[in-house]
Amino acid sequence: MASQVEQLDTLASKCSELKSEIAKIIVGQEEIVNQLLISIFSGGHCLLVGVPGLAKTLLVNTISQALGLSFNRIQFTPDLMPSDITGSEILNKDRAFEFIEGPVFANIVLADEINRTPPKTQAALLEAMQEHNVTASGKVHALPNPFFVLATQNPIEQEGTYPLPEAQLDRFMFMLWLDYPSFVEEVEILKRTTVAKQEQVRQILTSDDILAIQSLIKDIPVSDNVYEYAVRLVSKTRLNKPENTTAKQYLSWGAGPRASQYLIIGAKCHAALNGKYSPDIEDVNAVAVSVLRHRIVLNYAAQAEELTSEAIINNLINE
Repeated sequence: MASQVEQLDTLASKCSELKSEIAKIIVGQEEIVNQLLISIFSGGHCLLVGVPGLAKTLLVNTISQALGLSFNRIQFTPDLMPSDITGSEILNKDRAFEFIEGPVFANIVLADEINRTPPKTQAALLEAMQEHNVTASGKVHALPNPFFVLATQNPIEQEGTYPLPEAQLDRFMFMLWLDYPSFVEEVEILKRTTVAKQEQVRQILTSDDILAIQSLIKDIPVSDNVYEYAVRLVSKTRLNKPENTTAKQYLSWGAGPRASQYLIIGAKCHAALNGKYSPDIEDVNAVAVSVLRHRIVLNYAAQAEELTSEAIINNLINE
């Protein structure tokens, strides 16, 4: 059996190959692709925020093809019911109840515009995310393994939406903000998408490979100073300590212990994908904004000064 060092070397090589394959379809967005892969290899769910037309669906579909995973897209609407996601029991031709699986039964589920549906339906998906199973008529149905939810939100249309509460946002490992492409990237997008011939994505990994990678990531050793740094960074967002002046000035709520856990697992994965055998403080900082931006709540003073979550997190890192 290959040693851990050999496995990590293979992972770094496979990841490079994977990114090259995704780049056949997705122009730019290198950092978003990198963070999405970290989320998947860490076993976490991800929330993508961006205006319409930034290829969020295409990005997720492309990654699922390259990873050899089944993919379902759910368009969230105000009239969507929990059973439309999880599935329901019907009476079959033999007059017996039969469970029909909903679209959540896939390796990767794209929850498109998750904030468009009422809290009851949101909760059905979030329960599946947490428990990795669905309960219908008292029976538990296991979801495929691996299982990831990649949800999207539109930041500009807030009328008729049901924003996710902070406790539910905490279920997502990362929140990623997609920005507009650069001028050069947008020209390249036009060249690729306005012709008849389209590139095909080659499968690089399998679901078994991903499960093995998740296990490998968890086994990566971490030094005590990195553990302590992650905890200190998260604790700086909390208002219960008088020395946390930035938090007291600009935040009304800070991050919980789950943030510390995701910082470490994310740092492990970031280190592995960059050819390192153990994470350092730089790896923690590389995932800090994605882990913390949806776990802190800005107060009126921060909004009045037009500060963003990213600016406050970077300020805490610099401290």
